[in-house]
Amino acid sequence: MPSPFAQTRFITSAVAPAGFPAEDRPEIAFAGRSNVGKSSAINALAGRKRLAFPSKTPGRTQTINFFELGDRARLVDLPGYGYAAVPEAIRAKWDELVGGYIAERQCLAAVVVLMDVRRPLARYDMQLFEWLRPTPARLLVLLSKADKLSRSEGVATLAKVNSTLRAKAHNATGLLFSAPKRQGVEEARELLESWLLEGKAAGP
Repeated sequence: MPSPFAQTRFITSAVAPAGFPAEDRPEIAFAGRSNVGKSSAINALAGRKRLAFPSKTPGRTQTINFFELGDRARLVDLPGYGYAAVPEAIRAKWDELVGGYIAERQCLAAVVVLMDVRRPLARYDMQLFEWLRPTPARLLVLLSKADKLSRSEGVATLAKVNSTLRAKAHNATGLLFSAPKRQGVEEARELLESWLLEGKAAGP
């Protein structure tokens, strides 16, 4: 059976729940700070170069983008957060849109949280993990831009992140990730595919 990621195609953008597709298949959502590399990660997992695009104005794009993974699942690109220059009103809209999606989307099977390996576990990252706590969705943490650190530094950072999340009772799987170097791409894809096969109700 071909990978569902090989069949990824954009279907719609939504600015409110009324524009979300029907909850007729599991969804994998991607979240992270502005400029953390979400678009690069999505493109790498799909084996494409120009499927997802970063916003030209970081932090100001307030749409949720939906992609089909064939007819088996959907990939959901959530707007980036934590950009310092964004007015408080836009941050509040992000809270409402993304927080509402996470809390109310019953077909949410997994959430992929991207964090810059050089600056993980920032305030907005921890807020996101708290929002995710009540959901049954699996949680994958990708420490992006891992090629910017030495291997030993990356491994140490991953261990620290895993330890912090466990201490706060967040059951997450962490991987070092670099889209340009293809580090962690196959591992992340295989893990997400296995979660889709198992179904969203299965525990981490």
